[in-house]
Amino acid sequence: MTDPEPPRDAAVFDRRMLEALVCPVSHAVLAYDADRGELVSKAANLAFPIRDGIPIMLVSEARQVG
Repeated sequence: MTDPEPPRDAAVFDRRMLEALVCPVSHAVLAYDADRGELVSKAANLAFPIRDGIPIMLVSEARQVG
């Protein structure tokens, strides 16, 4: 069995953006989750989706993480 392909959006995300982006809630650094194609704020327990290579940094679009 082969590993599933990462989300298409993850393949086009420029990881250099992580140097400039912070969580809009906590202002903490973000971690890139390539498997899910999202940016994760551990401080705010939120995951922000990446669509077409663009991080969607809206709290209303974020997913709660445990």
